[in-house]
Amino acid sequence: MADQHGQKTALPAITPATTLEYREIIDGVIQDVQSVAKRRADGVRADTSMIDIGLDSLEWMDVISRIESRFRVRLPETLIDEIETSRELADAVSGLLARKPNETASQAVPEEDYIFEKSPEYLRLQAEFSKIEAAGEENPFFCEHAGISNHQTRIDGRTYINFSGNNYLGMSGDPVVTAASVAAVEAFGTSVSASRIVSGTRPIHRELESAICDFLGVPECITFTAGHTTNAVVLGHLFGPDDLILHDELVHNSIVFGCKVSGAERRSFPHNDWEAASDYLREMRDQYRKVVVVIEGLYSMDGDYPDLTRFVEVKDRHHAWLYVDEAHSIGTMGATGRGLAEMFGVPRDAVEIWMGTLSKALGACGGFVAARESIIRYLKYTCPGVVFTIGLSPASCGAATAAIRLIKDDNRRIRQLHENAAYFLEQARGAGFNTGDSAGSPIVPVILGDSLRSLRASRQMHEEGVSVQPIMYPAVPNELARLRFFVNSRHTREQLDQTVAALQKVLPN
Repeated sequence: MADQHGQKTALPAITPATTLEYREIIDGVIQDVQSVAKRRADGVRADTSMIDIGLDSLEWMDVISRIESRFRVRLPETLIDEIETSRELADAVSGLLARKPNETASQAVPEEDYIFEKSPEYLRLQAEFSKIEAAGEENPFFCEHAGISNHQTRIDGRTYINFSGNNYLGMSGDPVVTAASVAAVEAFGTSVSASRIVSGTRPIHRELESAICDFLGVPECITFTAGHTTNAVVLGHLFGPDDLILHDELVHNSIVFGCKVSGAERRSFPHNDWEAASDYLREMRDQYRKVVVVIEGLYSMDGDYPDLTRFVEVKDRHHAWLYVDEAHSIGTMGATGRGLAEMFGVPRDAVEIWMGTLSKALGACGGFVAARESIIRYLKYTCPGVVFTIGLSPASCGAATAAIRLIKDDNRRIRQLHENAAYFLEQARGAGFNTGDSAGSPIVPVILGDSLRSLRASRQMHEEGVSVQPIMYPAVPNELARLRFFVNSRHTREQLDQTVAALQKVLPN
């Protein structure tokens, strides 16, 4: 790794273990690198750069976690940042082991392995909180909001303009949606009390799934209890060790988690770069059984979206699947809220799997996957997220079904959302703020380039009567830390103007 002047920083001096021990350390490190990088690490040597292997930041932290577990050491973060090769990693481990006192049999298990408060994972979390406290700021997370999260919210008895939630169309709290949710609970209870395959299926499940199919123009779908669960269990179940999951580098954690569950090889390509994805497939497609390209319909950190037409062409050219996560694009993108397919005029059957959530524009809770009948039938009878877990709650079924019907009957909310989003983006950019790649969607970042600055700005906006959350490292790189604004259809022009004025006060140019 290099310092700010481009010079390589020297690693801390270490005291090597014995030759035999050191050889074992090198071998162990290389084994852990190979376990994470898989085919990319074929023929890897001790001096091979981790960058050359193509490890991304999540994979690198996976390697570090495996190393720490294998050798029962904790690598300081300052040291981790300086390591480029397996040999340097082995040197660091060797130095830490050399400084360890001899342990008797009764001391063989270090306390950090059975006392959670002393574990590296917990200490890293505590270190992040210490940085916040050292900056004189309060923890902004898990703040208690009272009432309905809409264009306004209440915190500690005060009303704020709200940009912290995904209630894009105001469906959560809508009287029609609420009444439908209550009616479903009265008819079927607060829980269906079993998995769908056993005895948990109710008429409202099929009613909701039919509404989704009709709205999107797909042959079949199946619902899940949460959006994160949907991605994790579907990707984890449909793909395995002989397969490749190729995904955009900025996809949601649930997708990365699903990749890990699957055991498939995981590779990322530069954000929205369909040409890079095609290049990867040209080189690697013949090495795998199934290959799936995973993208999102609307990226929740930046408010931008992919060129769906190009990605369809890429997956067709290389005989791959395409999986589109429309958690944020259903109800927000396209003239009538039908998402990326409507926006680009792409036939629904051109994409193998459409994923969506019920918790954002549809004002409920849960997730779904829509696809051709054979895929959905396979998931219904074999997917752990269906077979071994309870069915979606009646309340969520009733609410989401009502929300879909409202959208179909009248798309004025969608038009208003589009107008509000475009207006806020225009005003924020006109005021000189860096809104990144936001492209007319209801997600607008204001990039500040420093985590603590973002934290402080969030608190200052709160003092101005605006609820907006900071997005900091490690959720994004420190240089891309930001405030993230979720615009919804119920925001007024006055509220949007007031928010930009508050930004100008808090962040003067």
